[in-house]
Amino acid sequence: MRYFMTFSYDGSDFKGYQKQPKARTVQGELESVLKKINGEKIVSVVASGRTDAGVHAMNQKAHFELEDSIDCDKLLHSMNSMLPEDIYVKHLEEVSENFHARFDATGKEYIYQINMGEYNPLDRKYVYQHNSKLDVVEMQRAMKYLEGTHSFRAFTKVDEEKEDYVRTLSQTNLIRDMKDVNKITLVFIGSGFMRYMVRNMVGTLIEIGEGKRRSEEIIDILRSEDRTLAGKTASPEGLHLRNVFY
Repeated sequence: MRYFMTFSYDGSDFKGYQKQPKARTVQGELESVLKKINGEKIVSVVASGRTDAGVHAMNQKAHFELEDSIDCDKLLHSMNSMLPEDIYVKHLEEVSENFHARFDATGKEYIYQINMGEYNPLDRKYVYQHNSKLDVVEMQRAMKYLEGTHSFRAFTKVDEEKEDYVRTLSQTNLIRDMKDVNKITLVFIGSGFMRYMVRNMVGTLIEIGEGKRRSEEIIDILRSEDRTLAGKTASPEGLHLRNVFY
């Protein structure tokens, strides 16, 4: 039986989502629990995509298969009772064997949170502590240049060799927290994201907010397809996978 799940995790103490030898990962923890539920038979958990070390997820999606059919509510309860406290399964449903959590996804939403005010140790694992003012108007103007269908090769990991670097960003936004004017959230909704793509875009936007670049430079960076022309990679802790669309 194939199951489709929605789950969240605090990425602070993981070496990323994807399973790695001798490293604590989200996939590793999920598969360890499901192996026990599946009578010690190996279970492969296929997520919509991987997240890097320190990156969080609010509504990650994945599918997996078990030997026997188990009621979704019982399975949900069993998984959450066995999983560590930094992973939580929010929803489970049975799906057809043709469903694929990665290939059937039509889009994703990422957010990146930044604190421009005084250093906050309570938020340090979830909000990037920039701790100085940024020109949010110029940043928002720059984000609009990222919208549309482009080659995002300049915002991808340097050694990430792909046949296709074209992605579509359908919506971007910069939101100021109504309760804390020093906290901003950058929103990116698109057809798909390559490794470090959001963090590289954010790093460039931060440099624009600092006055080191002009917003119009985004146009030239996109056209160049040259990673060295974009900004540095932003820290992982401010990044959250908020949703995956199907």
